[in-house]
Amino acid sequence: MKKIAAGLLFFLFTFSIAHSQDTKVKARLNHIAIYVVDLKKSSDFYAQIVGLDTIPEPFHDGKHTWFSVGPKSHLHIISGATKKSEHDKNGHLCFSVLSVDDFITSLKKNNIPFENWAGEKNTFTIRVDGVKQIYFNDPDGYWVEINDAKE
Repeated sequence: MKKIAAGLLFFLFTFSIAHSQDTKVKARLNHIAIYVVDLKKSSDFYAQIVGLDTIPEPFHDGKHTWFSVGPKSHLHIISGATKKSEHDKNGHLCFSVLSVDDFITSLKKNNIPFENWAGEKNTFTIRVDGVKQIYFNDPDGYWVEINDAKE
């Protein structure tokens, strides 16, 4: 019995050290924040067009909307920007969907222009790994990628 208890203690101690080292060394995404001109317009866009679900935000000041974008990861939309600005496509938010074609149908229905990586309107890119992708701008000019990546 003492050998079993000693073995169990050794296992728990080893697991505890390995686990605590992992959490100290590795970072994980908590949130991404974007600064917007019109909170309602941007919140509606990310909820209705992109399809994100809102989550409770702690401020309750009418200047924040939070969305879930993955396990324990959020998109924070914060009002207060004074004007829409131009953003480089290389700095973009990316979300995966089951069907890019279905997503394109929704964009067209909502009169939202989209393009491929090269900037060609109303078409998509197929990446070298086979993932289909499109790009479009949110109400503040931030680039959004939608793709069908499985992982």
